[in-house]
Amino acid sequence: MKKKMSENKEMLQNGRNLSARSSFWRFPIVWMIVGAIGIVLIDTLFRRLTEQVEGMISLVFTLVMGFLAILVYKFTLTYLARRSTPEISRQRAGIETVLGVLTGTIFITGSAFIIMALGGYSFQWASSADTSSVLISSIEAALGAAIVEELIFRGLMFQAIDKLGGKPLALAVTSLFFGVAHLGNTGATLYSAFAIALEAGVLLGAAFLWRRNLWFTMGLHFAWNAIEGLLGIPVSGHSAAGLFTVKVNGAALLTGGDFGLEGSIVPVVVSLLISIPMLIWTARNRGVEVGNLPVSK
Repeated sequence: MKKKMSENKEMLQNGRNLSARSSFWRFPIVWMIVGAIGIVLIDTLFRRLTEQVEGMISLVFTLVMGFLAILVYKFTLTYLARRSTPEISRQRAGIETVLGVLTGTIFITGSAFIIMALGGYSFQWASSADTSSVLISSIEAALGAAIVEELIFRGLMFQAIDKLGGKPLALAVTSLFFGVAHLGNTGATLYSAFAIALEAGVLLGAAFLWRRNLWFTMGLHFAWNAIEGLLGIPVSGHSAAGLFTVKVNGAALLTGGDFGLEGSIVPVVVSLLISIPMLIWTARNRGVEVGNLPVSK
């Protein structure tokens, strides 16, 4: 009898330990950090590989990196957070990505056109540019950044904080961190970080809430960076060998200075004109939850 009671106690204790370990891994900050570390490690490894090659091989490496990063994200949410991942479902992935690309293209080309109309930019075709090389390098850089940053900021961080404190807090915190993450870039200032927080952090967060998937935000983010690179405008301080040479005239508040278009007041205003309707729509349809998605059994 005593032996049986001892065995029952041991089984109960083991069950409690297992439950405690499970609760630890399911805590939002824990799976957010674990997932982010996994994605960053993959990104770092493949960045080193792409530095050793060029052309289409480099682009293929970036595509493989993106595929593996998405697998890490899915593994993290499925087995640690214990929830499903409809935000990266293959259903409507194509159309959502295309819609995101169109939105990003309109946003960036529209902002650049306004700055050009105000005398801040003038473009000239770069006749010496290797068109295929510029296209591949711009697509590669934009694709890698879009996948990695969206998986981490909108995928992991946004949803972890949403789980803990709700969507408004998640939008505010991820926007702030997104701005701070760009402070180390060339030409960055406190203002440029603030601008990035508003025009990118808020816009991409609002887009995620609006469309309820990451394909749209990845497409938007990709088009944003790719169009800037192709126009020859620095991408968040990183110089770009585009298809055009751009001459900058006027105050940095208009042109963005060395940081590029994102440091301009123009895309900040334009992004808010896009973000606010997205957030209004989300508020009116808040019965559809993004952060509280079905939990895996």
